Amino acid sequence: MTESVVTEALRAQLGVDGPETVHEVTSTGCRMFARAVGHTDLVFYDRDAARHRGYRDILAPPGYLGTPVYLPRMAGAVRVGKDLDVPYPRVLNGGTTYEYVEPVCAGDVIVSHTRTTEFQERTGSIGPMLIVFRETTYRRQTDGAVVARMYGNTIHY
Repeated sequence: MTESVVTEALRAQLGVDGPETVHEVTSTGCRMFARAVGHTDLVFYDRDAARHRGYRDILAPPGYLGTPVYLPRMAGAVRVGKDLDVPYPRVLNGGTTYEYVEPVCAGDVIVSHTRTTEFQERTGSIGPMLIVFRETTYRRQTDGAVVARMYGNTIHY
C-alpha cells in the first residue's frame, strides 16, 4: 500500500465553498446551446412558445446554466479544483450529473458555488490515482432559489 496523497491541506478543503461565479442566461445563449446539441423544441428558441407552455421566457436547455460573466480583473483567478496540490500531472473528467430543481430561463442570473465533498484513492492499471468529488449549487440571483445542482468528479493520475 502506498502512502496517501490526501494531505491535511486537502482535507481542509472538504465542504468549503469556493468563490462565487456569476452566470448570465441570455436568449442568444439558450438558442445557441440548444442548436449546438440538436434540440428542436421551440421552448428553447421562441419566447411566445415558451410562455405558452408556462415558462417565464425562453427555457435554458438541459446542460446550459448560463455563461460565466467575464471580468478582466479576474482573468487570472484560480477556480475551485485547479488549486489542489495533487502530485499527479494528468486530470480526466470522471463524470458529471445534473439535478434540476427549477426551470432556468433567459433573463436569469445564476450564482454558483463549488465545494469538494470527497477524496478517494485507488490504484488502476496505470498506477495510483486520486478521485476528487465536487458539488456545485446554482441559485437564481433574484430570489436565491436553488435551480440546479451538479455532481462531478475528476480523476488525477
